[in-house]
Amino acid sequence: MSYRLATAAALLCAAAAHAEEPFSFAATPGKLPKDVVPVQYAAHLVPDVAARTFLGSETVEIDVLQPTSKIMLNAANIVIDAASLSGKGLPELKLTSVLDKAQETLTFTLPHPIPAGRYNLALKFHGEINREARGLFYMNYKNPNGAAKTMIASTMEPSDARRMLPLWDEPAFRARFKLTVDVPQNFKAYSNTPVEKQEKIDGNLQRVSFAVTPKMPSYLVVLVAGELERKSAKEAGVDIGVVTTEGKLNTADQALTATKDLLRYYNGYFGVPYPLAKLDQIAIPGGFNGAMENWGGIVYNEAALLVDPKKSPESSRKLTYSVTAHETAHQWFGNLVTMAWWDNLWLNEGFASWMATKATNYFHPEWRPYLDAQVEREGVMNSDARKTTHPIQTPIANEEQAASAFDGITYGKGEAFLRMLEQYLGEDAFRRGIRAYMAKHQYSNTTTADLWAALEKASGKPVAKLASDWTTQPGFPVVKVEQSCADGKRTVKLSQEVFRLDEPVAQQRTWHVPVQVGVVNGKANYTLLSGPTTTVTQAGCDQALVIDPYSVGYFRVQYDQASFDALAAQAPKLADATRLKLLTDAWAMVQANRLPLANYLKLAERYTDEPREQIWDSILNNLFVLDRLAQGEPERPLIRQYIINLAKPRFQQLGWDEKAGENAERKALRALLIDALAWAGDEATIKEGQARFARYVQDPSTVPVAQLDVIMSIAGRYADAHTYDQLAQLAAKTTSNEERNRFGRALTMAQDPALAERSLQLALNKDLPPQITTVILPSVAANDHIDQAWKFATAHKDELLKSQDAIGRNRTFPAIVGRSSNTAHADMLVDYAKQNLSPEGQVEAERTANAIRVRAAQKARLLPQVRTALAK
Repeated sequence: MSYRLATAAALLCAAAAHAEEPFSFAATPGKLPKDVVPVQYAAHLVPDVAARTFLGSETVEIDVLQPTSKIMLNAANIVIDAASLSGKGLPELKLTSVLDKAQETLTFTLPHPIPAGRYNLALKFHGEINREARGLFYMNYKNPNGAAKTMIASTMEPSDARRMLPLWDEPAFRARFKLTVDVPQNFKAYSNTPVEKQEKIDGNLQRVSFAVTPKMPSYLVVLVAGELERKSAKEAGVDIGVVTTEGKLNTADQALTATKDLLRYYNGYFGVPYPLAKLDQIAIPGGFNGAMENWGGIVYNEAALLVDPKKSPESSRKLTYSVTAHETAHQWFGNLVTMAWWDNLWLNEGFASWMATKATNYFHPEWRPYLDAQVEREGVMNSDARKTTHPIQTPIANEEQAASAFDGITYGKGEAFLRMLEQYLGEDAFRRGIRAYMAKHQYSNTTTADLWAALEKASGKPVAKLASDWTTQPGFPVVKVEQSCADGKRTVKLSQEVFRLDEPVAQQRTWHVPVQVGVVNGKANYTLLSGPTTTVTQAGCDQALVIDPYSVGYFRVQYDQASFDALAAQAPKLADATRLKLLTDAWAMVQANRLPLANYLKLAERYTDEPREQIWDSILNNLFVLDRLAQGEPERPLIRQYIINLAKPRFQQLGWDEKAGENAERKALRALLIDALAWAGDEATIKEGQARFARYVQDPSTVPVAQLDVIMSIAGRYADAHTYDQLAQLAAKTTSNEERNRFGRALTMAQDPALAERSLQLALNKDLPPQITTVILPSVAANDHIDQAWKFATAHKDELLKSQDAIGRNRTFPAIVGRSSNTAHADMLVDYAKQNLSPEGQVEAERTANAIRVRAAQKARLLPQVRTALAK
């Protein structure tokens, strides 16, 4: 995401000049010397959960590759109590350590050089159990009976394993781990591997020893312990489990079934069977948002894994399945084969995202995950079309910068590019290349060059030459389309240029662009647009021309007017992906001042009977972008009335009440339209939504599961103090993270400034997990309270950020103003960042400020067009 460089421009130049080589341990970046490497850690931890501290000891078998008088590894917030070195027939050496807190390195200087060979480094140490999710951390929660409980868990990526153990905490230093932990006898403990031995010891404790792991990077180590339950099954000889806090195993069934299916599917696709004896999906009641792919013990915020069969809507089922598919794919991409350094993080995250969509489509085609991915891609392309973007592969100098690489470009653009490449090479050839890559590099590290070599050999195509454009250059192209017909033959001219939402690039660049050219309801053929222009011919001119009909390309399409009009005329009859792409590209042209707004609105009006939720979601999202641009302006009522006029006929076809036998997609579309109408201020919708909330308070079963989120949103957005109190009581009472998130989101939507202030105060509540802060402040701000949220955040910045990890510290304040179109907010953010944020945070602030300035320019250009188009 952001990088410790002077400017974003310097970053982009450095990235474009980067020429990558296959993996070499010696050449891999990092702080640690490569002359001493770990072979196996035998670690013993004794957490004191009540005191929030732990004691530890470990013996590290190390391999000294060449004579040395210094051993350097990583440690952070750990105190070394004793250290010694033995082996090679040498007398035991007592060692003194030097901890560099800034560099997070631990150095032992030996009295004399030692020769190459195997040694044992023995350490005793102590440290803290953190409140924030860094290293070993604790969570307070309530069980279903309302009793207060505490548990511990760990999260290590990218560089927090060093907060639990002194170790070589860079991904190229793979080693085996054998972990032992002493925990209360009423706790159950989980790690990467099965329990090897368990015995009672003094003090109402038990000692739990786990089997040794395969060679793996340190960021994949996991430890979870608490009053936990497990539901299990077998698949391909692997013990599969879903672990929850007590009383929640009834919500584990989807995760358990999904894991069985995914393990079988991935075993077959990758050609390398899952290598560990067990795979646990572990749900924890807070700590962090999302999930972490620890090998054999994946940890999730429970809202990202568990599905209540009675209370979870289809959207939750889809989300949790997708997250499970992503994290399980990491067991191969990332764990079995690991990127050499954080500049190749996309090899982990982009591939896991791509594979998750592929697997979800295999098991649940009715969810249309590729349409979902198409919608989500729009946000990535929006960011990637600004001057502050970065390439998929970005220079990362150190671990401090690594956290900033976890962003939409790494995940979303990585996924989209892989989808495009897979379709161009052919699914069979692509799979052969992936299987060869896995087989060759298992239990090792790679760079992107290793992947290109495998795909080239499998496909017979120059993959490295084609792909390097997309991974080392920022941004993407727009493919401009012009056609002419003569003598019954169509000639299509394709040209490319950099697509930008802000100022044009100083120097044009090109990509190798795989473009499918076809006609509506006909066959499409690939052509490779390798330079500025190319020409394609087609027999016949009767059918409308369509470019990238399956929307697998990571580029925009700009048709000449005649081609656009011919395709738009058939919009309702087009395939789902084509229909959606026509809309999204047209909106992008409006944003980039390449198409009048009226043309997009005319196109959207052709979709009034649209059956797909994803396509309605795209249309409404774009219209609400206009709505946010018009905040405080006379054009806003015009936009909102237009939204109501567009959405209401489709909603009236569906009605409020579900019909017998109605499918999940139709229920989801109804909820989406209700939400849009209420947000746009449709009085009848708001009134009915409030009435349904009142009935829910008395009897929750009166609201269909598919409408729970939208009814709570209506209640929250238009709440008075009494309704706000009701939502707060519902949030306080539930022990479900999914429900707490639902009620909490509703609280942050309050339009009343006094109620918004109460929601902001929640960010200071120490009973809530620290990551909640990063959600509350931007959510309140996004509901027309940017200045109020900013004032609150700056007044409490030290208290708000002290428990945040690097990502939270860097992104919270930019996110507060992230939807603004006021350049004063951009200036305010940049000034704040210079005074308060790290270099990485300053780059994040510059990106957000750039987005605000782009919106300000769009506002100046588009609101007059709104008046012209809608003031009738």
